[in-house]
This record gives sequence, structure tokens and C-alpha cells, in this order.
Amino acid sequence: MESFKDQFLSQSSMPNEYAMLRKFFLTFSALFLVPFAVHAQEAEEKAPAPSSVPADENILHLDLSTGGRVTIQLFSTLAPNHVERIKTLTRQGFYDGIIFHRVIDGFMAQTGDPTGTGTGGSDLPDLKAEFGKYPHVRGVVSMARSASEDSANSQFFIVFYPRFSLDGKYTSFGRVTAGMEYVDAIQRGEPPMNPSRILQASIAADHKPPVLPGAQASVSEAPISVDDLNAPINP
Repeated sequence: MESFKDQFLSQSSMPNEYAMLRKFFLTFSALFLVPFAVHAQEAEEKAPAPSSVPADENILHLDLSTGGRVTIQLFSTLAPNHVERIKTLTRQGFYDGIIFHRVIDGFMAQTGDPTGTGTGGSDLPDLKAEFGKYPHVRGVVSMARSASEDSANSQFFIVFYPRFSLDGKYTSFGRVTAGMEYVDAIQRGEPPMNPSRILQASIAADHKPPVLPGAQASVSEAPISVDDLNAPINP
């Protein structure tokens, strides 16, 4: 049996062709791995930094006259320009008090027109389409537009039931995550006889308390005192 020393000596004196093959393999590995490492480093440097935007900055609340608050997750990555428009108008108070002027049972509820006719919008310029791959399933919120793909402005609609025929034609920018029952309760019609409305729209990061039907009236009405009843009547 060979000793450890004999084995070591036999390995040390391997034929030249094996040494050359080993050298070739090491050279080939270096040529392959170095560019790969450089590419990985470049990709890491080009990768965008993690977003520092708080999660509640991309959550929209709609307090509806149908009885409660609807929470909508905004798709800031899929439709950044449309999300920014909705947030801008919301913080301006644009949507407060606006009715749902076009509500089709089994399809959708449309709002966002201050005139209530379906022909109005904001003073801001129209937006270029941001058609994404998110399907128009129940609860999806999408921008309304005219015949032009780049005509979305302020109006939007909430889908009652899936309508995949809208995919690739309208910009979906969010989806209802809570309060869909208040959307289902919106009065139907084109326009409805007694339209439901947005009492208050707000961004979650602004921490505005919910506005419920009748809450504003009850707060503004001061109690009547005896002095009020006995006060003289001025002609």
C-alpha cells in the first residue's frame, strides 16, 4: 500500500497534459465569471432605490352617502400619473359632494364630474393612457374617458362585476379593499332619480375622520335655549 508521502509525490508529478488542462479550465472560468460579476454589480447599481413613500399615501378613502367609507388601494406603480391626478384632486376637495351620475346595474358606477352630467372635468390637462395588465374585476377603479385614449381627466368608475372587455382600453388605477357594500348600494340610473354622492374623498396619510350621512347637519345645528325662545322678533 502506498504511503501518504508516495501518494502526494505521485500527484505532484502528474503529466504535463493534465497540468495544461487544469490551467486552461482556470483561465476559462476566470473569463466567464469576471464579466458576470461586473454585470451583476452594474445591475445592482442601476436598480431603483426602495420607495420611501408611506403605504397610506397610496390609499384613497371615499365616504359615501350610502352609509360608510370605501377604501381603495391605488396602483402607483401601474398608473403613476393617474394616481397622482386622483391624489391631487382629492386633496383639493374636488370630489367632495360630487354625485354618481351614471350607474349601470351589473356593470359600474361612474363619478368625478362636478356638473353631474358626464361631460365635465377638472381644469387640469387630460392624461395620457396608462393601460396596464390589471384586469377589470369586481372592485377595480378605472378612469373614464371620451373616444380618445388620452382624454382621462377626473371622472372614474368602480366595477360591480368583472368586465374584461375593458382591459387594455381604460386605465385601472386602484381596487376597493374595504367597504364594497357601500358601492353596491349606490343608486342606479343614467342619471339616477336620487343620486348617491361622495361626501368626502381623502388620502389615508392625511388622517381625515370619516364623514357619514347626516353627520354634518347634526354638528352644525346648535341647541335652542329658553333665551332664544324669548328673544324679541326683529322686523
